[in-house]
Amino acid sequence: MTPAKPVPPHSQPQPQPQPQAHAQPRPRNRAVMRRAAVIGALCALVSAWLLLVNVRGTLGEERAFRAAVTCDSGDDCLRTAAARIDRTERVQGKKTPSYLLYVTEADGTTSSPRIRGDAPEPPTAWAGTPVEVTYWRGQIRYVDFDTTRRYTTADPRGDYKPFAAFGLAIGSFGTGFLWVWYWWARHSQTSRRAAPWQLGVPLVGSLFLTLLAAGAPLATGTFTAALQVLGLGALVILVVCVPAALIVSRRQRGDDTITMAPLALTKEEIFTGRIVGEVPYATKGFLVAGPTSLATTPDHTGASFRRPVPRTLTPVRVRPLYWTDPDHLNYGAKALVLECEDGGVPVLLVTSKKTMPWLLSALQTRGS
Repeated sequence: MTPAKPVPPHSQPQPQPQPQAHAQPRPRNRAVMRRAAVIGALCALVSAWLLLVNVRGTLGEERAFRAAVTCDSGDDCLRTAAARIDRTERVQGKKTPSYLLYVTEADGTTSSPRIRGDAPEPPTAWAGTPVEVTYWRGQIRYVDFDTTRRYTTADPRGDYKPFAAFGLAIGSFGTGFLWVWYWWARHSQTSRRAAPWQLGVPLVGSLFLTLLAAGAPLATGTFTAALQVLGLGALVILVVCVPAALIVSRRQRGDDTITMAPLALTKEEIFTGRIVGEVPYATKGFLVAGPTSLATTPDHTGASFRRPVPRTLTPVRVRPLYWTDPDHLNYGAKALVLECEDGGVPVLLVTSKKTMPWLLSALQTRGS
């Protein structure tokens, strides 16, 4: 087979460094896919447990409490007993103040329900005050004073909120990782250009959705209202993210060749770079570009273990990263790829946008 001759960048057909790379994701990509799938699946399982078990159970208990009727005895009804306050004791909490209300009922039963709010001062300020305590399923749920009803921390209303907040937030957070898995499994093979927006826009959207999911149950009065707020917020996020992704994707269509002029070198420059391909001088480390030479080295000072790059290496064009580039996740967000040929073998030279002009200059001048 006759080696292909290089042609001008604008007429050069897009080379395929390793055609079989489009068939299956590379090992590094598969590792990312697995991690994203595992994290997303774990988030989905935790979210399902919190929502289907904890939230469902606490909502059932709340409905039963709201539907309970007054009776003289029994656990599933509201049983009220007269009592007198002995003293109060402040509970040292981190955020929400509360206090223990020590009461003695008419039959001598003593209890100390925990009340939300600030405790009166001094502890005996309410001593001897008559109150009524109301039991439900063996616990005091609220205490009635002369003109005020104070609910205890055993009040089941709203107990679903922390479980719902965590469940919805973890589920929304997991959608971001599931999107990463989906993208790598499906679209990374059809959308070759590796652009940050392809994962960044959905991940930012899932982050905002996570914050909304965490706050919706706490800011609303019912779980249904929280779901409605979350659904509305998800719709707004989609309305913002989808057009943004479409606009950016349209800008990146067509020829992705990057026009870049060489930068003449007056001395040797050492910079991070790698050579990828089925060639003996493929390497990861550093490139040494000089006025008339190009070499590779594992030494960051460039003083030792230099290996000249053969003059048969011919540059073709500069382009952005592709999802199918070998180990592209380690190239860096600002890396560019110089497609080359060496005797018909496709070779990729990868370095940052800042140092690519040095590489182009070294390849140009050494062949003159």
